[in-house]
Amino acid sequence: MDIKKILGLVLTFLGIGGLIYTAILYVNGTGEFKVLAVYGVLGAVFFFSGMGLIKRIGSSSE
Repeated sequence: MDIKKILGLVLTFLGIGGLIYTAILYVNGTGEFKVLAVYGVLGAVFFFSGMGLIKRIGSSSE
């Protein structure tokens, strides 16, 4: 397996985890806006960068 695919999967799973953690903090009402914004933005950045990396690697190998 290519290292870029592994990195893409790791980034995607980190992003999903960050978004889920943000949702849990939001539902429980324990997080301030700054904390929710930081976790949400980082989760989204990791998720979309991982998905873009996987998509780019998948299309170039065909």
